[in-house]
Amino acid sequence: MASYANISADQGADFQISIDIEDANGDPLNLSDFELYGQVRRTYKSENSVDFDIGVAANAALGSISIKLSAATTATMKSGRYVYDVYAVNTGAPQTIKVIEGILEIVPSVTKEFG
Repeated sequence: MASYANISADQGADFQISIDIEDANGDPLNLSDFELYGQVRRTYKSENSVDFDIGVAANAALGSISIKLSAATTATMKSGRYVYDVYAVNTGAPQTIKVIEGILEIVPSVTKEFG
């Protein structure tokens, strides 16, 4: 079962969080054979989506990932609540794990033009 976390990102700013993924025993999940995918949508049924840029730590055996959205991406998103999730798919075995899910809130920006 996936972890659940509500997160927020500032509209027009870079967004990044780090997540440590554990197996059922609480040990770091070795991500060496996994590909990671994640999306943000306004609702679960929305056709349009935004893909997360997901990176794995230098040592994949530590189970640490980072989830990112660029400032250009968050600038195009309307403020408000979205839903998101991230999946890890084992490329060597038929195994798909939902890592995390929740609500992403895009916090509106007052400043509209930068330097």
